[in-house]
Amino acid sequence: MALRKEIRHLDDMKKVLADRFWLKTAKNFPVYYVLREAKKIKDISYDVTLMPPHQLGKELAKTKGNRNSNGFLELYTALAGRAILLLQKTKADTVQDVMAIVLKKGDYFVIPRLYATITINPSPRLPLKIATWTAKKNKNIYTELEKRQGACYYYTKSGWIKNNNYKKIPKLRFAKPLKKKPEDLSFLLESKK
Repeated sequence: MALRKEIRHLDDMKKVLADRFWLKTAKNFPVYYVLREAKKIKDISYDVTLMPPHQLGKELAKTKGNRNSNGFLELYTALAGRAILLLQKTKADTVQDVMAIVLKKGDYFVIPRLYATITINPSPRLPLKIATWTAKKNKNIYTELEKRQGACYYYTKSGWIKNNNYKKIPKLRFAKPLKKKPEDLSFLLESKK
């Protein structure tokens, strides 16, 4: 598969943003950039995402967010800047778990099976550059987050706020990143439903 560049614009993200009032007058602009398969690794996609610092109304810059298909795992690392990963696990429209992980340059985190993930750039001034490894067979699923206007929490200038489109929201917990990359990435190729 050839190297692909993708640009995620504001118009692509309207279904997952908190600030509906801001969206009424906001002009379309590039929110983040993805370089797909930036390195050649057999059966594993190594993608790099660059996210400039933006305000998305009340929220700070973030990715649209998705869940991986077929229970594929994904490995994240921060290459430059700081990232907040927001993960939630949902079953039958009920959020079972929600956690946040702060990644600094050189930190890693494996996204557990069946968790939707949103990457946030918490800096109002510095760009964020992250990399991810996942199976090439993986497909991103966006509908689960679009259905409820994003994840169950939003990260704003004032901190975390709840998304009222969810009936019941668990308490946000915080997890620690890994300090080293796993040597063998073959676990990323295992799918489980």
